[in-house]
Amino acid sequence: MASHRRPKPASRTRVTVLTATAAAAVALSAQAANAAPAKPSKPTSVKDAKAQVDALYTQAEQATEKYNGANEKLKSLQTEAGTLQDQVAKQQQHLNTLRDSIGTIAASQYRTGGIDPSLQLFLSSNPDSYLDQATALDQISSLQTSALQQLQDAKRTLDQERAEATAKLTELQATKTELGNRKTEAKNKLAQAQAILNSLTAAQRAQIADDAARANRSTGRAPMGGTSASGRAAAAYAAAQTKRGDPYVYGGSGPSSFDCSGLTSWAYRQAGVTIPRTAAEQANAGTHLSMSQLQVGDLVIFYSDHHHVGLYAGDGMVLHAPKPGTVVRYESIGNMPFQFGVRV
Repeated sequence: MASHRRPKPASRTRVTVLTATAAAAVALSAQAANAAPAKPSKPTSVKDAKAQVDALYTQAEQATEKYNGANEKLKSLQTEAGTLQDQVAKQQQHLNTLRDSIGTIAASQYRTGGIDPSLQLFLSSNPDSYLDQATALDQISSLQTSALQQLQDAKRTLDQERAEATAKLTELQATKTELGNRKTEAKNKLAQAQAILNSLTAAQRAQIADDAARANRSTGRAPMGGTSASGRAAAAYAAAQTKRGDPYVYGGSGPSSFDCSGLTSWAYRQAGVTIPRTAAEQANAGTHLSMSQLQVGDLVIFYSDHHHVGLYAGDGMVLHAPKPGTVVRYESIGNMPFQFGVRV
């Protein structure tokens, strides 16, 4: 951001709106801390418990992806708002300079033109000198007219930039609020899932934990064969392979924990390619593919709302960050509702 001093009106606007934004975030955090998740229905069996927990994990991931999207938007809006406020500050300085210039012209005009021009000519002991002065006055008047026009244009630009900055800050505040809401939603879903697990007997919890451990251990068995459509896809997949066994954390984008789209965006970034942060946006980051067209390193989009994404690993497998309580691992592509692939 520019280092020049900003005029007070712009600074007051920024402080006021951003203070309100911070207050909203604090209030939402307090609500999140105090909000009790809805009481889940008591499961009738381990299978029922797993189904309920998996459904809640899916809902938590959906909220997490929306959180990720709001977070990316927030970063963009903060940059845009800062740029607009710098423009307002610069324009205000320009306006002040024009006003000072017009004041100087007006003072000069007053000193030389305080009485009627015809009387000045009559009283002048040197008519030629007076005529020279009159010509100079005409030039000053023309200059003043031009300066006034510049002043009007500058004021109009300033008003427009202030309106844009105010609108951007309002959008920033709304996005901050959405960010808090999505974070609270994800936390509540995870809390509900934990409550279901807590309602089980020790033996039932052990059975679920054993199942999860077996699934996580499968991370070490890499699919055999398969080629990549491009060098960048191969590099992204190779980077993701180094993260097998790293934990799923909602909102995680690396380098040591990930959610689903955090893993894929991180992997492609290691290959020198920037793709959007969320699964829904990654669904439109390239050419769509059928399952038979998939090659290693292609993105694979799951669920009708496109809230989950992984990297195709070949042999009908996907490398992904599945859900809370799991790690980055391989899994059959048929374990989730496949939508389409994306070649970046």
